[in-house]
Amino acid sequence: MTPKSEEQPPPSGEDRFTALWDAYAGRVFAYTCRHVDHHSAQEVVSETFLVAWRRLDEVPEPALPWLLVVARNTVNNNRRSVRRLDALTEKMGRIEQIAASTPGADVTVTERTELLEALATLTVTEREALLLTAWDGLTATEAARVAGCSVPAMHVRLFRARRRLRAGLPSESVTVIPMNTARPCAAAEQGSTP
Repeated sequence: MTPKSEEQPPPSGEDRFTALWDAYAGRVFAYTCRHVDHHSAQEVVSETFLVAWRRLDEVPEPALPWLLVVARNTVNNNRRSVRRLDALTEKMGRIEQIAASTPGADVTVTERTELLEALATLTVTEREALLLTAWDGLTATEAARVAGCSVPAMHVRLFRARRRLRAGLPSESVTVIPMNTARPCAAAEQGSTP
């Protein structure tokens, strides 16, 4: 029996972390390099071992599979963050373009009034068809389902509504009518079904 004075004390957290780093940092880096570029791999390894330091008591033996799971999750989280940032940047660019091309309030009020007056000249079915596609963003097929008519009947309603609306607006206002003319026709050409 070994006297208690000769027993080795358990390794400190710092010693265990250093041992993990020495044993596995290179292998985690090699794994990460297969998924991201060299610079990003260094960051992923750093983040992986930061998680290991924070959760040192949870790191099992053998530690490599656990570390690789953390590295994989870190890579996936970074990719999601980049995608979200790209989408946000694109959305902000679109908003800036819209804001730059938006007319002043006085022009908007005048155009809105003219558009409402022109909409009032349409029949109820024509106005509904136009608003379902232009305002609600439905395809002609979807609008036909909502209106309870056939798709060809919806196309006729849309054609008549647009023609009458254009006739009722001053010529300089025709270009600012918020109509999605391409989407209903494209949906019909692709043979969308209800």
